[in-house]
Amino acid sequence: MAFDFKKEYKEFYLPKDQPGIVDVPKTNYLAVRGQGDPNDENGEYKQTIGLLYGIAFTIKMSKKTDHRIEGYFDYVVPPLEGFWWQEGIEGIDYGHKENFRFISILRLPDFVTKEDFDWAVEAATRKKKIDFSKVEFFTYDEGLCVQCMHIGPYDDEPATVEKMHAYMEEQGYVLDITDQRMHHEIYLSDARKTDPQKLKTVIRHPIKRI
Repeated sequence: MAFDFKKEYKEFYLPKDQPGIVDVPKTNYLAVRGQGDPNDENGEYKQTIGLLYGIAFTIKMSKKTDHRIEGYFDYVVPPLEGFWWQEGIEGIDYGHKENFRFISILRLPDFVTKEDFDWAVEAATRKKKIDFSKVEFFTYDEGLCVQCMHIGPYDDEPATVEKMHAYMEEQGYVLDITDQRMHHEIYLSDARKTDPQKLKTVIRHPIKRI
């Protein structure tokens, strides 16, 4: 049975649809940075997803190559995630998606090193004849956050965010979004195949004690 991060780390991937506090440990990811409206068919966002999965599956399928990763075990590629922000404003203005900046990410198993990542980029580039140079080995220490499962369209997220912020204040925390700590989303549904009313997205915001 392949290791499934969603099932093994339910506190990070399958929270309730009511806000809660979570302390997220330092984790390694594949990452691609970009900007623009994520709904733009020809935009950077959709391109980043292909780059991420190209490297993710190269690493996952390394077991069938001569490259042996120490400590490797079979696993399910974790869900797509993203950090989002807009320059010059606090929070997110959903009315101006063209101003989005983002870092799209996929979690890496702990056994994947920077050297393994470099091998995967070289191997994928050679095999697929695609430029994967935008993909980064990205280490992020997210720390203390408030999070909640949002069910429904992405444009309805502000209501869930408002609920999260009210809860965090009741618990004695304040929002701590900075240039290094950002609005974070984890996508548990395939938006191409799922009714918008049934989309499941984990929303996570960094916080600190008052």
